[in-house]
Amino acid sequence: MKIRRTAQAASVVAVGALVLAACTSSPDDTTGDATGDSTASGEETTGSGSSGTYEGTDKEELDITETADGEIFYSTGQDEWTGYNTLTADTYSTYNNVIMDRVRPDGFFYFGTDGTIHENPEFGSVEVVSGLEGDEPLVIEYTVSDDATWSDGNAIDYADFMFEWVSQNPEWLSPDPAAPVFNHVSGPDYPNVQVPDGPQADSFDAKTFTVEYAEKYPDWKLVTGAYLLPAHVVADQIGVTEEELVQAIVDQDVELLTQAAEFWNEGWLSNPGELPDPAIAPSGGRYQLMEGGWTAGQSITLEANPEYWGTPAATDRITFRFLAADAHTQALENGDLNVIEPQATVDTLPQLEQLGDGVEVQTGAELTWEHLDFNFNNGVFTEDEGGLALREAFAYCVPRQQIVDNLIAPVDPEAELMNAREVFPFQDNYDEILGESYDGRFDEVNLEEAERLIAESGIATPIDVRIGYSAPNPRRTSEVEIIKSSCDQVGFNVTDVGTADFFANALPAGDYEVALFAWAGSGQIASGQNIYSTDYPQNYGGYSNTTVDEAWATLAASLDPEVHLEQTKVIERELWDTLYGIPLFAHPGVVAHTAGMENVRHTATQNGVAWNAEQWLLAE
Repeated sequence: MKIRRTAQAASVVAVGALVLAACTSSPDDTTGDATGDSTASGEETTGSGSSGTYEGTDKEELDITETADGEIFYSTGQDEWTGYNTLTADTYSTYNNVIMDRVRPDGFFYFGTDGTIHENPEFGSVEVVSGLEGDEPLVIEYTVSDDATWSDGNAIDYADFMFEWVSQNPEWLSPDPAAPVFNHVSGPDYPNVQVPDGPQADSFDAKTFTVEYAEKYPDWKLVTGAYLLPAHVVADQIGVTEEELVQAIVDQDVELLTQAAEFWNEGWLSNPGELPDPAIAPSGGRYQLMEGGWTAGQSITLEANPEYWGTPAATDRITFRFLAADAHTQALENGDLNVIEPQATVDTLPQLEQLGDGVEVQTGAELTWEHLDFNFNNGVFTEDEGGLALREAFAYCVPRQQIVDNLIAPVDPEAELMNAREVFPFQDNYDEILGESYDGRFDEVNLEEAERLIAESGIATPIDVRIGYSAPNPRRTSEVEIIKSSCDQVGFNVTDVGTADFFANALPAGDYEVALFAWAGSGQIASGQNIYSTDYPQNYGGYSNTTVDEAWATLAASLDPEVHLEQTKVIERELWDTLYGIPLFAHPGVVAHTAGMENVRHTATQNGVAWNAEQWLLAE
């Protein structure tokens, strides 16, 4: 077996970097916002083939002129695909988007392997008209490739971007943020704060349009084109033309757009095994849904889109198997999977080593971090019950260092406690931010202090604490066991309530005291606002803090890295002082694939190894 460590540039962005919006489970049971923006150790890569020699963080320019016959098998986990629209608050997840990212248009930018943001000239061009410096408004001009079309022949044009904007609920459409017309996963900032007037163009089918930001939004590269779905399909489903749909947005026609939202919310969702009619589910990418390719509970297959205008897919078919994470290594050995991204446990590398020369392995740091989040909506940790004192008592009894030493260090000897949320230990600003936000009080177990704080909280022992997570997950099961062995000594009664449907049911319902999962990130700066700000969509636990809200608002309205740095210090300090939750560790990453495959590349970002799946080739 060949093992190589991927080398990434360090500290690409000054401070934090989160993703666009929430995700749920994946092979590592992560959800899709995370922090950090660089990775790794700097060790040199070894190995043969394109995947072993290319040193850039972008997609390698390969001479792919035609699609090779063949089928590649991959899995993001056991969860069933939910439908064509994976942008609703109920369907946005790593496992859904890793499939639909192959089908939706690529967009103007993408994340490289270390979180660096790269332009995608094949899709179109971007020009900053004004605003990167000085007091002028930030204005960006976008031009979509003339050849860019949906697979049904309809052009990808201004109408799609205008509908993308309105689907994120401008205030005139959704005056009550608690009752959005479109069930979109994103918060209201893009249409209401960042781009209140929407994209501007001369006609509904224009290929060039401009976006003017009301503030200096630091993540402007990552919003326009990130949520594209075919506007012409929506128009057809509600009985209007695409031009009429765009005019309805301009005219703020709430009645017609409410009809559009009804289809957007429900019309693209699917029962297991039932693919949507191809007429309403065209492809804008290199792959499309294959007719008859979805077997409920087993797999879904994508096939190369014959109408794609640009560089074709390297391999004809990719099948995504619905397999539990703990079955991936065996599936790779059996040939049921060609590429896996197993959870990096103490057993992972020894198990892969036993597979011999039939597999190749890549390891590297990831922009994904494990955390324990308190439930502020109900239960013993709320302000109406045990409050801060009880949260601190729990933090003092959680053996964080033991978790790292027992479960992570055997995989990554350089692993250390994660003591921030918006910056990783391997980033340049980590120590500076920590020095002004956290004093190390919870680094070591202090059972005596935990007992004192429990008494101060006034909550009678034993105190039931249900820790929920997406199961099966051997590492998380071990984490809960370690926590229980310590915290039960001081009066807590820790219970493992991990379930397969944790993200679908328990997490949104608040049916837990502590949630155990991970945020998985990329190169974004301000999307932590969606996690920690009051009433934002990914703030599952119901945390609310005016200081944090104001700091995020300031950070998200500036292009200045110094502002980002200072506000990140404020945010981190307040999250520790009020104990939003308990960060644990950054995830180590492992990728393994069938020996001889080309262009399989580990990435530190939330996109996972499938980030360049259109370039994968089987061994000849």
